[in-house]
Amino acid sequence: MCRHLAFLGEPEALGALLVEPAHSLFRQSWAPRRQRHGTVNADGFGVGWYADGDPVPARYRRDGPIWGDQSFADLARVVRSGAVLAAVRDATEAGADGEAAAAPFAAGPWLFSHNGAVSGWPDSLAAVATTLPPADLLSLEARCDSALVWALVLERLRRGDDAAQALGDVTVEVARAAPASRLNLLLTDGATIAATAWGDTLWYLAEPGRRTGRTVVASEPYDDDPSWREVPDRTLLAATRTDILLTPLKEPTA
Repeated sequence: MCRHLAFLGEPEALGALLVEPAHSLFRQSWAPRRQRHGTVNADGFGVGWYADGDPVPARYRRDGPIWGDQSFADLARVVRSGAVLAAVRDATEAGADGEAAAAPFAAGPWLFSHNGAVSGWPDSLAAVATTLPPADLLSLEARCDSALVWALVLERLRRGDDAAQALGDVTVEVARAAPASRLNLLLTDGATIAATAWGDTLWYLAEPGRRTGRTVVASEPYDDDPSWREVPDRTLLAATRTDILLTPLKEPTA
């Protein structure tokens, strides 16, 4: 598994979101409190953020543990943003993809992360993969399950589906092909967040009382604020700075 987080609100330093809280994503890389599968998230990490006036996010990704990257420590101290998606990657089998396999994946205004695993990978998704245009398959950034799931989501976004619809449809499609999969997906365009809870924990913190609102969606709470709420399993979340909508996802039929 992995741990990930998305944030919308008034600009904050990356460190205030990802490093400083008592149970931050930084700490979750070695001491997650609610992770159900795996214990150490040290096979890469990444953070994407949006700058004012630019719809295309910047990314910083590495293939090692977040705690060993001093350049990230400097970056997190000075970079501020009002929209962020970050992830730490669970220890996995050795591969050649390096940081290309670390979330967030990106295209245009979108940032994406997958917390989980596709059961039976890669054979289980062989048929699903054939539904993608050949150019999309040849353009996969990495050869891991998350990269293919991202390609499936992106194909739907490009044909006009909204973020929540794209995530929900892909979750059900992949779960139908690989029933034991864990598919907590997270997507943002800098103005909205969409996420699925399917096989692992997902929480949100909504603070609409602030001047423009503030929303955090994460694998687990980064502090002990009682306002955190857990998203039920098999649920689709759609959020802005001020609103949260939860919709049950139907179990796939054969």
